[in-house]
Amino acid sequence: MEDSFELSGMIDHTILKPDCSVEEVKILCQEAIDNKFAAVCIPPYFAGDAARLLQDHPVKVATVIGFPMGYSSTPAKVEEVKRAIDDGVDELDVVINICAVKNRNWAYVKNDINSVTTATHIKGKIVKVILETGMLTDSELDKLCDICLEIGVDFVKTSTGYNGKGATIETVEFLQSKLQDKVKIKASGGIDNHKKATDLINAGANRLGCSKSIKIMQA
Repeated sequence: MEDSFELSGMIDHTILKPDCSVEEVKILCQEAIDNKFAAVCIPPYFAGDAARLLQDHPVKVATVIGFPMGYSSTPAKVEEVKRAIDDGVDELDVVINICAVKNRNWAYVKNDINSVTTATHIKGKIVKVILETGMLTDSELDKLCDICLEIGVDFVKTSTGYNGKGATIETVEFLQSKLQDKVKIKASGGIDNHKKATDLINAGANRLGCSKSIKIMQA
């Protein structure tokens, strides 16, 4: 099992509520520095603020794209990616188009994921594709894993934390069995204690998205 220092380096310290303030983002960034978290994950509106606060520290800046529904157009997502990178973001957590998945428009889904991945990788940044696993069937999840493997995304992420259930041990184990370490896994949604955090890592998660990171570390 991971010890506390190792666990801290696998956490994206997160605040994505719609009414968060710049003061909360400042606190989040300082907590990330103090605890040696991997990244902070903040709304795109605060990307520049977080980048300035963390510019002399190893903590990465992550933000969300097409969040939380995922059904914004592909060109809109690509422009969001470009703007976020211009604002100093290192990692982009992008929601898939679940409407397209449910309508089995796999060509659209593949182009959507490929477009945001290309826009991210061309600037040397990291893309995490949010699958929203709690809303997917096993066959849909299987197909999405194949697409992500083919395109070469950096991470798949289980959930936004806003739609359907969050990360589960079973889902992470399934993703690990499909991705075989060729694509990393970020578990997020409902991770509110140390045991669940370490259980998800032991199941195969490489990164955790947590808004309760301090509580987890204090445990």
